[in-house]
Amino acid sequence: MENIDLESPPATTATAPDPIATVDSTSAAPITSATTVPIVDPVAKNGNGVAAGFVPLVTVVGFHHARGPEVEGWFGAEEGTDPAVDNEWPLLPFMALSDGAHASTEDFSYFTVLRPAHGSVPATSLFGISCTRQMDASALINRPADVTRSTVQKAVVVIADSPQFFGMLRERLGVVTTAWFAQREFADTEILKRFQESLREEKERGVGQAEEDREEYLGMSLRELVREFRWQTLVLFKCCLLQPKMLFFGSRCERLCMMQFSLISLIPGLIRNLQDCADPELDSYERHMSKPTSLKTSDRSSLLNYMGLPLQIFGKGSLFGPYTPLQQLDILADYGTKSYIVGSTNSLLLQQKDRYSDILINLDNTTINITSSSLRAALTLSIADRRWIDFITQSVNDTWDDANPSRPKTMGYVGSEEFIRLQFEEYLLSLISAVKCHNYMVHHANNPKAMLPQVEGDPSNDFGTDWIEAWSRSENYRIWDRYTDSHLFDIVEPKHPCAGGLTIEDVQRRLSEQVKEYHLDERFAVGKEVLGRNLAAGKQKASTVFNKLYSDMEALREAQRRKHEEARREAEKNGLPSPGFQGPDLNTAKQTVQSVGSKAGAYIGSWGTWVGEKRKTGWGRSASGTTTQKKENSPTLPPRPIEKDPALRPSEDRPKTNESYKESLFDADGVPSSKKAPVHHYPVPSRFHEAVDEDEEPATKPAPATEPEVKKEVVVLDEVAAKEANGWGEEGTKKVETDEEREERNGEVAKALEAASGTPIS
Repeated sequence: MENIDLESPPATTATAPDPIATVDSTSAAPITSATTVPIVDPVAKNGNGVAAGFVPLVTVVGFHHARGPEVEGWFGAEEGTDPAVDNEWPLLPFMALSDGAHASTEDFSYFTVLRPAHGSVPATSLFGISCTRQMDASALINRPADVTRSTVQKAVVVIADSPQFFGMLRERLGVVTTAWFAQREFADTEILKRFQESLREEKERGVGQAEEDREEYLGMSLRELVREFRWQTLVLFKCCLLQPKMLFFGSRCERLCMMQFSLISLIPGLIRNLQDCADPELDSYERHMSKPTSLKTSDRSSLLNYMGLPLQIFGKGSLFGPYTPLQQLDILADYGTKSYIVGSTNSLLLQQKDRYSDILINLDNTTINITSSSLRAALTLSIADRRWIDFITQSVNDTWDDANPSRPKTMGYVGSEEFIRLQFEEYLLSLISAVKCHNYMVHHANNPKAMLPQVEGDPSNDFGTDWIEAWSRSENYRIWDRYTDSHLFDIVEPKHPCAGGLTIEDVQRRLSEQVKEYHLDERFAVGKEVLGRNLAAGKQKASTVFNKLYSDMEALREAQRRKHEEARREAEKNGLPSPGFQGPDLNTAKQTVQSVGSKAGAYIGSWGTWVGEKRKTGWGRSASGTTTQKKENSPTLPPRPIEKDPALRPSEDRPKTNESYKESLFDADGVPSSKKAPVHHYPVPSRFHEAVDEDEEPATKPAPATEPEVKKEVVVLDEVAAKEANGWGEEGTKKVETDEEREERNGEVAKALEAASGTPIS
């Protein structure tokens, strides 16, 4: 395969005016050929060259009842030396024996330590893995005098220069620790010495150095990660690139550490480039970087190196501590620590989450708490992001096997560990290509000749504009943008893997995922079954009740029939007429109806007489002959003294509340209060008169009366209303009904009742 020398002057592409050598990523043949330049190996250039000669160390950390955790011995170190003292690792015992390790028989802890500079060897990061076990003190063959507790707890620790092969090392360390405890004699450390010698021999032979893509064996299964966090897996992935203060919490230390290693392993090549993660002051990765000048399209590592991967999220001011004890919190609160990814098993740290974290991931209840509002806005997934991660989640769920979670039940590629890893790699390459395209369009916004006709719109919008803006302020973006070409979008298509707007398929898939997430289908099935059982039981009970009621009614009818038959036979025996059903007493009913009719007739007759008299004299007329106005929809109320009614008072004597009420009503009709005609107040009749008078048209409104005349009319009207309320006529005489009129009304009422009831009433 030919290589491409980007330092030679290439032909100008049709898509951009700037000179750049474009490569067809789908074919092996380069568009531009030049002199062959050796490929820059990212591991040799950016790897742990300073720690390449580090020999793995093995140590034992025990828990003393009085002194706490302490280092008991080293294997692989020079005689008479203590690497913990030489390298200033006072917190090594606390990192090896995690909080809560006594709650389980076996637990693993992963941590980072700083190897300071020695002479010409610069400072670098080292990685530790410990296996903690405990056993009953009574099971020891020779119990030492300082063992005063009922259990013995110890940890076997390995210090190495890279976490790349911790997946395999974890299995070997667990077997060695179990065998050492099975001896029931901790003074015999021969097995630990042979274990350290095997690690040194593998290091000298370079075993595993050629296997650069073995990081997939490290840590928690990616299938389990996606299965547990679903769409939030992408949120955590994008959050890592923003370099905030991420705090993981969990009661199981191994699961806590593996979750963090699995997350950062989604960034291609990052596991092999963690030499600066143990201390915020380290920055050897950037100091040894150089801009790549060649590309080989058939070589994956060459492509990743040219695209600027891995994105170094652990550089100057950053820290990575898979397990961080409380004794190390001072470095988290240090001014120089700008970002980190750390984990803790101590619940005391949850009480100070606002101080030590921008985002808290609680693995015990699978929740993500984002305390920073700006970070929350940046981590909102776009439609294309959600469609992409939903596709991966569905692929994992469809191939999930409870018996073997790490492998799809179909034994195929879709949904496998390699499938998930390559999907995230494609997503990251598309992301950085879209960002480079966005920067190019912004830089040449005023140059029509520099337009990209093959690019539709701004492809970076599909990744979230808030996230792009936040990422552009991060430290890893600065390094990546500085040491990469400005035309990366000519190598990888600048397009989201699932670009496009919201579709009905997205809504259906989202609803389906929510149903699965909340187990609504199971709840509905259970509820339907319970409802069916309750309905069946209720139907049976109702049927029983109705049957019993029907049988009781039949028994009652039968008893009544028998009683009637017995009475009939007894009457025939005695020569009496047969008894029948007793009907109602018509005489009593007739008398009752006549009494009610007479009372109702008297009332209606008096009412009719009163209404007739009022119609003769005219409704609502005052003694002075003036006609009062009629209000519509006035409530029917009993008459009251008019002088006590505020509505009949002159305008200057009325309460202010009444005037404000009228003004607000007018204003509601759309007429400005300032343009309304002045309102003249006249004597008004009682509300009782207003309710009765519905047919007569109001007379023409007279001219406003003077104040003395108004008061006089009010007094006269008050006297008339009082007499009318007491049944007096206008002439001051009491209306007395004659006997003939009363009898006539009673007859009319009796006829009406006889016609209504159908029963003759005499």
